Amino acid sequence: MIKAVNAIKAAAVVALTGLSLQMSAQKYDNGLIDKSIAVVGNEMISLSQLEENVQMTRLRGMMSDKNVRCDLLEQMMISKLFLMQARLDSLNVNNEMVESEMSARINQLRTELGGDEGVEKYFGKPMYKLRQEWRETLQEQSLTQQMQSNVASKIPELTPLDIEAYVKAADKEDLPVVPIKYQISQICIYPDREAANMAVKERLLAIRERIINGEKFSTLARLYSQDPSNAMRGGELGMASKSIFWSAFSDAAMALKPGVVSQIVETPDGFHILEVLEKKGDMFNARHILLKPEYTSEDREKAFGVLDSLRTQILEGNIPFPLAARFYSQDPSTRTNGGQMADPQTGASYFEIDQLKPQDYAAIKDLKEGEISQPIESLDNEGRNGNLVYKIVRVDKIIPAHTATYESDYDLLVNRVKEEASMKAVDDFIDSKIKSTYIVIDPVFSDCEFEKEGWAEKFRKQE
Repeated sequence: MIKAVNAIKAAAVVALTGLSLQMSAQKYDNGLIDKSIAVVGNEMISLSQLEENVQMTRLRGMMSDKNVRCDLLEQMMISKLFLMQARLDSLNVNNEMVESEMSARINQLRTELGGDEGVEKYFGKPMYKLRQEWRETLQEQSLTQQMQSNVASKIPELTPLDIEAYVKAADKEDLPVVPIKYQISQICIYPDREAANMAVKERLLAIRERIINGEKFSTLARLYSQDPSNAMRGGELGMASKSIFWSAFSDAAMALKPGVVSQIVETPDGFHILEVLEKKGDMFNARHILLKPEYTSEDREKAFGVLDSLRTQILEGNIPFPLAARFYSQDPSTRTNGGQMADPQTGASYFEIDQLKPQDYAAIKDLKEGEISQPIESLDNEGRNGNLVYKIVRVDKIIPAHTATYESDYDLLVNRVKEEASMKAVDDFIDSKIKSTYIVIDPVFSDCEFEKEGWAEKFRKQE
């Protein structure tokens, strides 16, 4: 979960009747004593709910001291304010999102904790009850997220005059700093993939034959697998949901009987053989050996020769860079655009330094606009780590680092002003609803340093 005030902000006006803190102790499933620790309007927060959130933070490596409990409790109370207003406004649950989030959460936890049994042991509850509780929580999150968006969006429409006034009134150091950005184009040549793929398949078939003839899969995985995350464990992946693997890999695993060695399986990571150790429902534990195509110095020299010749022809004016990219580049994502690169996620044509591959940035960092790099080795965007590619890169345009201005960074400033206005609207909304909503908090949390000062009034009312 994220910090309460920044992640879940909302408000509600609810008159509470007949609901108060239930301080009588009750036991919940893992044997701990449960009780109500806060009431927000007509919504209650129990100790067991807080402790389950603490357990979730432990899985993420966060410390579960009292400060974390204070942060989580404030987050939960703000969520309840938000939830009440969503219900008053008759918002509808996004059930598709709920089921998707539920599936992702369960698959992740089953993978991390070793299946249903591990999840039940960790949380001290049977899976059916956890599913029921998590579904209810996710349904509430769906409503609170919608309500948060509604509150944040209720700000006046901004005009160019508003943005201009913002820039004039702001101190220069308070304006956003735009980092250096590059617009770049590339011409790519791949090594001989077919020959390299054939060679790696032959190596895997030879390893598979050795396993079938009696050598241990785990021993050969330690010797040959190029998956560093599990090679030293004999290639063992651990019990995990099939959804976390490439579909070709998981389909092959689910089709195998335990102890049988698969045929070669190709994924964006490379080529695998695998052996299933155990299957439970849609989860499995398997060993695998991963080999990746390897390329020779001849591949590099051949590609560099072509790229160097193209670079010379472009620099001498015999062929424009965009035309050379269309005819000679082997990268389909940039070839049709004259080689110009774009962010695969956003489509943006300008890159900040941390958005560039290290090899690409090293090649262009000392270049001026219009200059072209020497041939380099780099990686494409395929698979988890990318495939080897040879390229030359041209710097089309450089936008130096600078303080945002109205003339050149209007869209950035609009987003900044909208963000600040939305945050203020949400903060004001929460502050108002904390004051007007019936809230009671267990005094055991009275020394918490909550971000919202309004909670302190809710302790005094209990004294």
